[in-house]
Amino acid sequence: MSYDTLTRPALAISAALMLVGAPLGALADTTEERARRGDAVIRTLNNGQPQPNLERLRKEFPFLAEATEAYALGDVWSRPGLDTRTRQIAAVAAMAALGETGVMKIHAAYALNIGVSEEELKEVIYMVTVPAGFPRALAASAVLSELFAERRAAAPKTP
Repeated sequence: MSYDTLTRPALAISAALMLVGAPLGALADTTEERARRGDAVIRTLNNGQPQPNLERLRKEFPFLAEATEAYALGDVWSRPGLDTRTRQIAAVAAMAALGETGVMKIHAAYALNIGVSEEELKEVIYMVTVPAGFPRALAASAVLSELFAERRAAAPKTP
């Protein structure tokens, strides 16, 4: 049997399974509807504001911005099953474990915006040492320390 004979049916089956497992909204909604849901997610996490990095991406890489907004946020982030707080903690852990500290910082800021504490985020980073190792946890801790300092400096001063 040739490679094509074996792989084509497997690819067709995989594609069919992905469609069956896809959220119904992703199949039925227009890209515009999905993007509106994604925008609503961002504004919920970002104190009613658009996400600056996504807006910059939109100017130079519009397809990536649309995919992020419609799929990642509009389809995946909008799914039922996890509350926003849990999603943000999971995102921080995943990005820290992957070594994606820039994206982790964005999600950590969102987590703080919705009530996750600095101490909880520190615990997430401690947990990262187990699957991802100390170098990634140390890099993540440095970025979180930077974020905490930025937010403290921007906080209104109380007399």
